[in-house]
Amino acid sequence: MLCQHQPPCPSADDVDHEAARISASHPEQGWSLLCNGVIVFEDTGELLPDCSVIAPHRGPAPHSLVGAA
Repeated sequence: MLCQHQPPCPSADDVDHEAARISASHPEQGWSLLCNGVIVFEDTGELLPDCSVIAPHRGPAPHSLVGAA
């Protein structure tokens, strides 16, 4: 998938990939597709385009903790 937004959304490989815009939302099923190909679930789990899985995570996103200390 290629993001058409300007400026472009973060790619699926970027640390902040969750910041990409939603291209398809299915709240009744508990998931949304981001324009970078990442599927995010309401429990905060994610499925990346390469089929790798990110387990549900609560609290601040890991990338927001970089440099905080």
